[in-house]
Amino acid sequence: MTSTHGTALVTGASSGIGAVYADRLARRGYDLILVARDVARLEKLGERLAGDYGVTAQVLAADLGDRADVRKVEDRLRQDVGVTLFVNNAGIGPNGPLLQNDIDYLDRMVDLNVLTVNRLAVAAAQAFVQRGSGAIINTASVVALAPHFFNGTYSATKAFVLTLTESLAAELAGTGVRIQAVLPGLTRTEIFDRVGDSIDALDQSRVMEVGDMVDAALAGFDQGELITVPSLADKALYDAYEAARGALAPYLSLNKPAPRYGVRSAA
Repeated sequence: MTSTHGTALVTGASSGIGAVYADRLARRGYDLILVARDVARLEKLGERLAGDYGVTAQVLAADLGDRADVRKVEDRLRQDVGVTLFVNNAGIGPNGPLLQNDIDYLDRMVDLNVLTVNRLAVAAAQAFVQRGSGAIINTASVVALAPHFFNGTYSATKAFVLTLTESLAAELAGTGVRIQAVLPGLTRTEIFDRVGDSIDALDQSRVMEVGDMVDAALAGFDQGELITVPSLADKALYDAYEAARGALAPYLSLNKPAPRYGVRSAA
């Protein structure tokens, strides 16, 4: 069967958010290219999705912390004209407060969450613009909006993803290419176990099931949202946040310091 939606390439697809995106997109009729390091898990997932939904599920083994493997995924995005949707989801989380972290681990986090995400997002955007259509979904986090609550490096990487998405959206206007940033809060995935913590130790009223999160994110995508916060009931709150940012705009770059600093400008 030939998909009427084209192919979705999903990074970090072996578990958690990426695996659920793969399931939901297959259910919608997308063929899949599943990207992660764990080939065995990808193959098992691909076989299940192909059997359940009658789609094609290809496996692209890649360690996205390795530049050569990142180039493999980039090449696929650029060269495979069947790819119509890119879910830019791969990333790693922190393993404790910033001041207690190993700085080499933080470097790896920046490499994966920023450098890789940026390269693949830009590559997908360039490829889709040439084709005149396509869509990109970037996984950010609510800590992009509230960095004081969490590990500083991780929060900064997710703020990068949010800012990148907003800026790309402006450049993509009128090209036929869509983009969305998804900002999950605490979500029940393996990411906590991998860094030696447990999701069960957290306030469960603040932890969303991964299926619910992805379903809400895709509903936001369907509604044309640029920024989707799955747990945010009152969209007016985010609209007010954006309006406040907009009110700053006329004052961000002027030819004289603000009077409150008492600086006497040179004649």
